[in-house]
Amino acid sequence: MTSILIAEDESRIAAFVDKGLRAEGYSTRTVGHGLEALELARSEAFDLLLLDVGLPGIDGFEVLRRLRAEGSDLVVIMLTARDSAADTVAGLDGGAADYVAKPFRFDELLARIRSRLRDAGGRSETALEHDGLSLDLRTRRATVGDLSVDLSAREFALAEEFLRHPEQVLSREQLLSRVWGYDFDPGSNVVDVYVRYLRGKIGSERIETVRGMGYRLR
Repeated sequence: MTSILIAEDESRIAAFVDKGLRAEGYSTRTVGHGLEALELARSEAFDLLLLDVGLPGIDGFEVLRRLRAEGSDLVVIMLTARDSAADTVAGLDGGAADYVAKPFRFDELLARIRSRLRDAGGRSETALEHDGLSLDLRTRRATVGDLSVDLSAREFALAEEFLRHPEQVLSREQLLSRVWGYDFDPGSNVVDVYVRYLRGKIGSERIETVRGMGYRLR
């Protein structure tokens, strides 16, 4: 099982990311201090490190600097509330594989994680398919049978979530957090609205409403 170390001192974000990654089948460990993150990252027990820049003790840049100075090739994705080009360059030049600015949507973070793990392991996942519905993850194109379907970015992300969990009931809360991110309004009806949009494009019979529970790709 792929193991991910989450070094994030904001408890709400850490819990959101941890819960989402576990639901996707990853093994996770969460820490909130720079020195603790460094020690655990040195253990070589993890496949990827999600590293917040603003950690107490020593910041994420210093954690990364020490790991690379010691010869570690652990895959690192930096997380930060800063969005300046200088910080991005500093992280990438320091040896990070990627850089994600807060606030972020979970589907975006998950896509970055999958991409960097593929790069590291030489694996390639380019498409998802279920019962005639397919998504090309490289070109972001969707097809139903032989017909191309035009999906917005959010509709594509929602369809991808269903295709990664066919026949599984996904609650509105799960879809809201994974597709819209941790900074969402739990009382929003946006999931129902976009499910309706998606049904109109891929066929209403494909997405089943499970009363009191959520939705399922049939």
